[in-house]
Amino acid sequence: MLKTFLEKFKSNNYILFFSVIVLILFRLLLTASIPLLDKTEARYAEIARIMWETNQWIVPETDYGVPFWAKPPLSTWTSAISFVVFGVNAFAARFPSLLINVLIIILCGKLVEKKGASFYLPGFILLTMPEFLIHTGVVSTDTTLLFSVTLMMISFWKAMNAEKRNYWNYLFFVALGLGFLAKGPLIMVLTFPPLFIWCCLDFNRFKQLFSKFAIFIGILITAIIAIPWYYFAEQQSPGFLNYFIVGEHYKRFVESGWKGDLYGRPKTQPLGIIWAFMLAFGFPWVQIVFYKLWKNRKSIFQDKWISFLVLWLLWTPIFFTLSKNILHTYMLPITVPIMLLMVHYWEDFKSKKVLFRLGLFFPAVIFVFYFGFVATGNLDNKMNSDKYMLERLDIQNQNIPLYYWQEKNYSGQFYSNGKAQLVKNEQQLDSVSKIHPKFFLVTLKKAQQSIPENQLSKMTLKDQNYKTAIFVSK
Repeated sequence: MLKTFLEKFKSNNYILFFSVIVLILFRLLLTASIPLLDKTEARYAEIARIMWETNQWIVPETDYGVPFWAKPPLSTWTSAISFVVFGVNAFAARFPSLLINVLIIILCGKLVEKKGASFYLPGFILLTMPEFLIHTGVVSTDTTLLFSVTLMMISFWKAMNAEKRNYWNYLFFVALGLGFLAKGPLIMVLTFPPLFIWCCLDFNRFKQLFSKFAIFIGILITAIIAIPWYYFAEQQSPGFLNYFIVGEHYKRFVESGWKGDLYGRPKTQPLGIIWAFMLAFGFPWVQIVFYKLWKNRKSIFQDKWISFLVLWLLWTPIFFTLSKNILHTYMLPITVPIMLLMVHYWEDFKSKKVLFRLGLFFPAVIFVFYFGFVATGNLDNKMNSDKYMLERLDIQNQNIPLYYWQEKNYSGQFYSNGKAQLVKNEQQLDSVSKIHPKFFLVTLKKAQQSIPENQLSKMTLKDQNYKTAIFVSK
């Protein structure tokens, strides 16, 4: 029996299966053990925590009574529901994104299995791609967008290649509705152009659209899913639609250094940086895919499946090429076409060992760094989070006020269960010291020198990490 098992394990399929399971378990470990990180991840977790606490499910809030207009609530809903099931903790906040990515892996596994590839191959490629692995267990709106884009594109392909109209045509519109709840009109920007161009390669495909898709019913499905939330959000928080539609979907990408951003400084980047992000966070698979596409460049558009994937892959970086206010997360939606193209070319490579080793490079680096931090006891000091310091203070069980100097960390809000308050200037700090004989003051180390000396002299350093210090009044 052992001999049979070892023989099976040597096969590529069993290696893929084992690798996928280990990678998911490792990602589960990271999901549960690493604290919520400032600024973005902890912010979305805190928004979900406030939603769970206040039972305000329509308008997300960054702080009590402060609406968050930058993103629709789909990812926030998933984390808030997870809090109901698992309690309020980092694992619960992140678990939905891990589950969503596993669903994407299963969906893609079923797709390629029917084409003769291993069911586990998509999981291996995706989980060894930096951008996808990072987002498998991170509180982010990008994961729900990825799911929506993936379901929408695969549904379109399946519907167009079916003999008659089937449920995939309805799933296309369901995915479109979910996309509006994940990141708004961006779902159309990322999917409609490549689908339109693909249809233009063969005008008969436009005729198929009307026979394969129940367009009127589909639009109705999308509207039923998406419109109610937008309506009620504007009713409860007037001004949301103008900020979200015009600001977040036009000015953010067109105006360099856009000053209307209510939730952080725009990330001004060099033009075309999206291509560098793609090469870095799609490693090593995107490089291999581009190599194969170049070798087969003359026949790319002769194969409808390859042309479909190439347009899906290239459209997003082309669209964001002229945008300066972008992040590496913007390339997440193209991790799936990179993977599907890699699956298509997988059998062209004789030495699978080289592919396995290349793929496992990034997870191995993360593994070494993680256990290195754990072994040396530096995990709590090197993480961009206030969790460990607040836990050592036992802040949730102490009746001592917690204040942040000039700027609150979202991790501080989350791990104090919303007890963190803000003091912006010397006058407010004077008032706090008069009202409370004892209080904690948290500050970024770079802002510590701005604390008035007469106040700082009355405090004692209680705890610190590489970025933040906590003082307690004497």
